[in-house]
Amino acid sequence: MIRALAYWLFRYRRTWQGTVVVSVANPLLFLLAIGAGLGSLVRGDVEGVSYLQFFAPGMLAAAAFQNAFIDAGFGVASARGRERVYQTAVATPLSPGEVMGGHLLFVALRVFVGALAFVVVMALFGLVSSAGTALALLLAATLTGVAPAAAVAAWAVTVTDFPRLNTVFRFVVMPMYLFSGTFFSVGQLPAALQTIMYALPLWHGADLCRSLALGTATPGMTLLHVAYLGVLGAVGVLIGRVTFRKVLHV
Repeated sequence: MIRALAYWLFRYRRTWQGTVVVSVANPLLFLLAIGAGLGSLVRGDVEGVSYLQFFAPGMLAAAAFQNAFIDAGFGVASARGRERVYQTAVATPLSPGEVMGGHLLFVALRVFVGALAFVVVMALFGLVSSAGTALALLLAATLTGVAPAAAVAAWAVTVTDFPRLNTVFRFVVMPMYLFSGTFFSVGQLPAALQTIMYALPLWHGADLCRSLALGTATPGMTLLHVAYLGVLGAVGVLIGRVTFRKVLHV
């Protein structure tokens, strides 16, 4: 697994500068344009806080979720398909499980770096109250991205055409991105849609990050969110061990 991770880190050496710049620029622009800009037009508070305070932690979770899908979805499909990285890897002593594990560790690292940059920008806006809060937000956002990434990778390794990934991104990821409590409270949705959103991983991640940022987290809800995301990640890994072994014919 570590050898598989080392390969992805070796590739990352050529592009990390650009990705770090983007990781800082994206949250900065989002918080300026939507949080501070559009937020100034929002009348009154949202769930008892300013729109910027409401929006920033939700956007942190949504960005981690989206980045994880891109890296675990398109990255895995490309490594199995046109790049044939996986086929080369399993020709060595690496097993399909180690190939999957190494790639998921790399995805986790990428999500962590992106979340770290976002939390730093939030701190510059005065949205992080302490170092402990910053650490909690960083871990929560990383979990929000890594948990579904395992399931996405388990499916993406079976995908042979990129249009399928684009379709899922457009009709599954983006609706979650928009309606899981990132830009407005889920309580404003119709009751039926609220029930659906509450069952999806991004709502759990957004609510976890927001409660930690605002200091409203309770042990019960925090445990619920962490357990949900943890179980999702574990199930994704178990399924991935099967799909990777089947696709790579080992």
